Amino acid sequence: MCTTMAVGKNATRDGSVIIAHSDDDVSDERLIYVPATTNDPLTETRPVYYDNASLGPMTVPETGRNYNAGDLYRYIGLSRGTGYEVSEEVMKEQHLYNSIPLGSIPQVANTYAYFDSSYGVMNEKQLMIGECTCGAKVHPKPDPNKRIFYAAELSRVVLERCSNARDAITLMSTLIAEYGYYGTGETLLVGDPDEAWVMEMCGYDMDGTDGIWVAQRVPDNGYFVAANEFRIRQVILDSDDFMYSDNLHEVCEKLGWWDPKESELLDWLPTVSYGEYGHPYYSLRRVWRAMTKAKPSSNLPAWVANGYTKEYPFAVIPDCKLTVEDISNIYRDHYEGTEFDLTKGEGAGPWGDPTRYENNPDQGNAFELNVNTPRGAWERPISIYRSGMMWINQAHAGMPDAIGGISWVGLDRPAANCLMPFYCGVTDLPACVQKMNLTDFDMDCAWWAFNFVANFATIKYSYMMQDLQELRAKLEGAAFEQIAKDSQKRESPNLEDLTTYCSDNAERVRKAWWKLANQLIVKYNDGCRTSSSSPMQKIDYPEPWLRKTGYYQGPTSYNKQDCRTYRPE
Repeated sequence: MCTTMAVGKNATRDGSVIIAHSDDDVSDERLIYVPATTNDPLTETRPVYYDNASLGPMTVPETGRNYNAGDLYRYIGLSRGTGYEVSEEVMKEQHLYNSIPLGSIPQVANTYAYFDSSYGVMNEKQLMIGECTCGAKVHPKPDPNKRIFYAAELSRVVLERCSNARDAITLMSTLIAEYGYYGTGETLLVGDPDEAWVMEMCGYDMDGTDGIWVAQRVPDNGYFVAANEFRIRQVILDSDDFMYSDNLHEVCEKLGWWDPKESELLDWLPTVSYGEYGHPYYSLRRVWRAMTKAKPSSNLPAWVANGYTKEYPFAVIPDCKLTVEDISNIYRDHYEGTEFDLTKGEGAGPWGDPTRYENNPDQGNAFELNVNTPRGAWERPISIYRSGMMWINQAHAGMPDAIGGISWVGLDRPAANCLMPFYCGVTDLPACVQKMNLTDFDMDCAWWAFNFVANFATIKYSYMMQDLQELRAKLEGAAFEQIAKDSQKRESPNLEDLTTYCSDNAERVRKAWWKLANQLIVKYNDGCRTSSSSPMQKIDYPEPWLRKTGYYQGPTSYNKQDCRTYRPE
């Protein structure tokens, strides 16, 4: 349900490669530090766990237990360090148990430390991950004997074992071939200090023992975006910019998905999927908007023939070189200033709220728009209310890994969060980002601070967002300034100093956001605006909204007919 982006090193202002991701389905939004390990490959194996992000909760047939012990926890256990440990008291109270592995693979002698969320984020060698779910024609279920890997667990294994994008793709391809792939189609972005790649994968047989995939390199001067639909098209043979599974062409021809007599080059998107899911433009509108914000001169059309359109290129060359701020602004978008502007119209209410909840009556078969014809739909923005977090990863060549890799993390929906930087060389992450539970409101948890303010701001969005944006600009500005200073250093950094800065900054942001919450409650109490000099100042509803919602047909006369027919000039 996510939006993911990649920027080549010649398309960024500071020469970094950027891999970004928004996690658009709130569940377990903890950002966990997974430490490096030393292992004995002769006596130890690496367990492989089921991912709820694939097909939802799944039970073990023999026991009836959920593989992951419920939606509140993506994983419980110690194989990823102490960050995922749950106390005995909580385990008993909530009737929890350690996650149950689907299977295992051979262990390696040494692994790298990395940041983990619903997917792996970044490791200590500046290897970065981004992701979005895509519909495929076949969505196999996990099978401990045949299919034990989904993209999320693949991302963790490569962060444990790889230091560059090409090796990561090679390792994932080996794991898919040997241990099988289950779940939805997936787009994984993989980046390092030198290059960024897009790897797309899916199953093709409900009882299969492997999968199919293709990978395409993002041009060094390019900007790429994917939004819940495969983005790779013609698979070019014998090209340094493409990789693909050995079985790709054979499988697609055997299944009748591709006929080499009709088309020499296999077109990945229509061959393996039905295009968009959810509703038309659920994906394509975001691709259009992101590309036109990065390259306004492109004049890409907002309306296209169908979900298989070729109007949107694989990547565009931005009009100006991009920064982390530019990418965050794209993520915070609701189509403002376009014909699709969600801050306008009756749906936005009187205060321009772009929130559109999706609990509508005609969702149908989400993955097959060829059989599902929705009767209505909201535009799906890049910044959606149900986003759990986002990250914008940077990798810099020519710098020590510890400070060259930075993960800028924003918790909850992008439009209302604040980026916090975490160097990939830190020795731990602050407690406030490593804890989160949807059923336990916790003021020590940074995610809850952002979620509370974001939800509260919908009461008077156009007003409260001005206060939020002012604070965000101050906090993010200070972080950008500090990171810019650190980037001038070329000597090996002190890891404890990096850890202290990142943790202290996250705590400052968390406290500042709770202070903002208190200020918003006081300032906009009972629909008014209050200050020390002007308490409870009334804020008028916008007149156009009053017209549309019947205010001028209200009880202004004792005569019913007068009230129902009056129309102001």
